[in-house]
Amino acid sequence: MIIAVPRRAPPPENSADRAYSFAMENTGVIFQRALSKLLTEIFDGPPADEAYILNPGDLGLLRQLDSISARAASAQSIPGRATIAAHTDHLLYGLLLLNRWAAGDPNPWAGADWNAAWKRTAVSDEDWRKLRDDLRQAAADWQKTAAALSKWDDVTAAGALSSVAHTAYHLGAIRQILAAAGG
Repeated sequence: MIIAVPRRAPPPENSADRAYSFAMENTGVIFQRALSKLLTEIFDGPPADEAYILNPGDLGLLRQLDSISARAASAQSIPGRATIAAHTDHLLYGLLLLNRWAAGDPNPWAGADWNAAWKRTAVSDEDWRKLRDDLRQAAADWQKTAAALSKWDDVTAAGALSSVAHTAYHLGAIRQILAAAGG
């Protein structure tokens, strides 16, 4: 014999509870879209209709670097300071580590040699082209990975956001070097 036990109905959900639940379920999606927009803007320049970090019409990092010669990238415009080539190599190094982390390496930063990332101060035309191509590929890989991430926690969100801030900082530094050089 089966005895049916009456179940309590869940308490009615009010509209504020539904809105909060919806917002929490969609926060990851919203964060992911926002991150993708910011990465696109910093690497490729802002789209025509939105700009959050750079001015509308800005080139973005990759096209800015394409406008710089190997000679200018190697020039030390500010004595004792890093060259544009060094900033570019440093950004590449950081993105490669970030991509390793996104691919499953639990802590690619453990053995990272950040000083080595600053040692390339001068580049030939061929070195400069390769450095920019490698950076472009690493940036594309990170953008693709960030667009596909579906689970966010404090660490992944902070890491992703810091990639935008870090890149923006170095783009600004590169532009200061160009300004100091009169370009």
